[in-house]
Amino acid sequence: MPQTVQFTSPHCVEVVDQPALELRPGQVRVRTSFSGISAGTELTAYRGTNPYLNRSWDPDLRLFVDDTSGLNYPLAGLGYSEVGQVVEVAPDVADDEVPPVGAQVWGIWGHRSEAVLPAEKLRGCTIPEGLDPVAATFARVGAVALNAVLAADVHLGETVAVFGQGVLGLLATRLVRLSGGTVVAVDAVPGRLEKALEYGASAVVDAREGTAGPEIRRLTDGRGADVAIEFSGSYPALHEAIRSVAVNGRVVAAGFYQGEGVGLRLGDEFHHNRVRLICSQIGGVPPALAERWNQTRLNQTFLRLAVDRQVDPVGLVTHVIPVEEAAAAYRMLDRRPHEALQVVLKFP
Repeated sequence: MPQTVQFTSPHCVEVVDQPALELRPGQVRVRTSFSGISAGTELTAYRGTNPYLNRSWDPDLRLFVDDTSGLNYPLAGLGYSEVGQVVEVAPDVADDEVPPVGAQVWGIWGHRSEAVLPAEKLRGCTIPEGLDPVAATFARVGAVALNAVLAADVHLGETVAVFGQGVLGLLATRLVRLSGGTVVAVDAVPGRLEKALEYGASAVVDAREGTAGPEIRRLTDGRGADVAIEFSGSYPALHEAIRSVAVNGRVVAAGFYQGEGVGLRLGDEFHHNRVRLICSQIGGVPPALAERWNQTRLNQTFLRLAVDRQVDPVGLVTHVIPVEEAAAAYRMLDRRPHEALQVVLKFP
């Protein structure tokens, strides 16, 4: 029977058997090979801090409202970084509408060994020839990093401080370098700072010192960074990013911030240096680019960079773990994050 990873309650993960779904008209069946774990979004559900667990998003108001019709445990099949093989196509699906049986594809269908999807969900999602399937699990993750770099509006010769050198931060570090910026990488894990240098950072700052802002100003002859991108989802880190930029500088908040903003003081440097705070979220591209860019272009651009060896996503994979050991994988990411970067679940 197909297997699905589910959170039965906070900090409790199970791999459960579920009946195979019937293939209906207009659908395809995909058998999963690999599925990457998001150490940001997914851990909010694992820990029970995700806002959807105690409120609901009203798409018309564009507000969270106080009711409990949102997410509820058990949460099954989270995940948005999957690759697999097309194993069945409904008879009514035209040959040009979907990759054929046997094709290797990437997409979003969660941590499950098998998925039945509308055919249009896989249009344009064939893994490019010559690309490692594990690299294709980064299609969505790479799009998130690229979206933040586009929001940063990096110009040739600018200094960009990238706060948080996990997977997203390291990808952004490389993308900023490809965009002509000079990167100062900030993190509290020494191994990640070493990796940042490998991915193109010109300098690194240890966040444990608590002086990232002043240190970045020192590295820029007192001016400050032109732009900072914050990925960690930590309010103190966001505050330090604000401290690090020049007058009228830009700060892109790309992390998934939880709870109240303890440690963020908007009456300090934010107010006095007229810092521009920009949100980047994968639900939309920067408004100025909306006529030319969309999520499909983000995905395809990142995968093309991987095919061309401009970006090395596989180099960020520290663990490939059998899906049966998913609970241990989440426990490691939650309790010992310094031990891992990208964790990928492998399906039989």
